[in-house]
Amino acid sequence: MNETQQLTELTFTVSGRVSRPCRETYEAIADPDQLSRYFTTGGARGRLEPGADVSWDFADFPGRFPVTVVEATPPRRIVIRWEGEAVAGGSGSTTTTFELEPIDDDTRTLVTITESSWQPTAAGAKNAFGNCEGWTGMLAALKAWLEHGINLREGFYR
Repeated sequence: MNETQQLTELTFTVSGRVSRPCRETYEAIADPDQLSRYFTTGGARGRLEPGADVSWDFADFPGRFPVTVVEATPPRRIVIRWEGEAVAGGSGSTTTTFELEPIDDDTRTLVTITESSWQPTAAGAKNAFGNCEGWTGMLAALKAWLEHGINLREGFYR
């Protein structure tokens, strides 16, 4: 984007490396039982696959959040949509993409999470920054869970 282009939406990307093979890392994201152990502190329902009835609950934001799975291509990519406030495009939801890239002969995985569709407003920025923090925390929690069996979020929010 050059300086003369108008900003129409806010997007962010966070990345981290997990010392586990791509397939194992993918399963830790797609499987609701595993996701509930390190990220969705109030529980996850439904596997991240198209057509599944999926919802996430968080202790820090009580209430179930419906999640629509747009794409699931094991073990490399998951695309979801979920509701957000101050989102661009009139859809009422943001799009989050998980991309997993095997590195070091698939002994490690580069996980990249991109979320888009926030309005370029103060409210949109606040919500985008909050979700950016959340996805960064998810990456750290995923790494700690898969590599060491530690739930970083336990007791963190309550």
